[in-house]
Amino acid sequence: MIVTIDGPAASGKSTTARLVAKKLGWLYLDTGAMYRALTVKVLREKVCLEDTQRIACLAKTTVIDLMPSEDGVRVLLDGEEVTADIRHPDVDRAVGPVCEIPGVRDIMVSLQRRMSENREVIAEGRDMGTVVFPDAELKFYVVASLDERTRRRQRDLAAQGIHHSQEQIKDDIEKRDRRDSSREMSPLRQAEDAILLNTTDMDIEAQVQFVVDKIRQSVKYGLKADHV
Repeated sequence: MIVTIDGPAASGKSTTARLVAKKLGWLYLDTGAMYRALTVKVLREKVCLEDTQRIACLAKTTVIDLMPSEDGVRVLLDGEEVTADIRHPDVDRAVGPVCEIPGVRDIMVSLQRRMSENREVIAEGRDMGTVVFPDAELKFYVVASLDERTRRRQRDLAAQGIHHSQEQIKDDIEKRDRRDSSREMSPLRQAEDAILLNTTDMDIEAQVQFVVDKIRQSVKYGLKADHV
């Protein structure tokens, strides 16, 4: 069984997906982390973001692994853990152009599908329910107000010792939204059969319980999974 959770940046989808997967004992497929890991490598090697051919070639020779952990997943880039590095603001700003490269997306989608074969999966990203797993048994689309998303991102960055103004963070999120929604390949959008979840006024426990309840209800009425 595959459950997809899509949505814009800082909407709460990553934390929700991670905790739902932990509660059910399923695989948490953090696809955004995979693109971010490649972006870390692009920045480290000082590759111009407009050099799409070189970035696509870099993707072919890059090894990205997601390892289960108490906090969700550890992200390995060519064997090096980059779990903290992928959340840096520089990566926030650069990951959008990297995601848009057709050669990169082809490689990532293929890898994501292989990782999910014959498993119960919570797949989180921006095009899981529309492109990567269009036949997923259950789909969610998570949203939140821009102000709430800004507060969440500022809090997460502060926890890493990174301090930016709310204005700068809001501007970064708005730019990412516009880029994600308007890109030609796999634009950010809600799948027609996805359940809309607005987390603006919800705490994380309520978000997780909402998704878990929907999954269990789906299984009860005919869908099957080994661990629910």
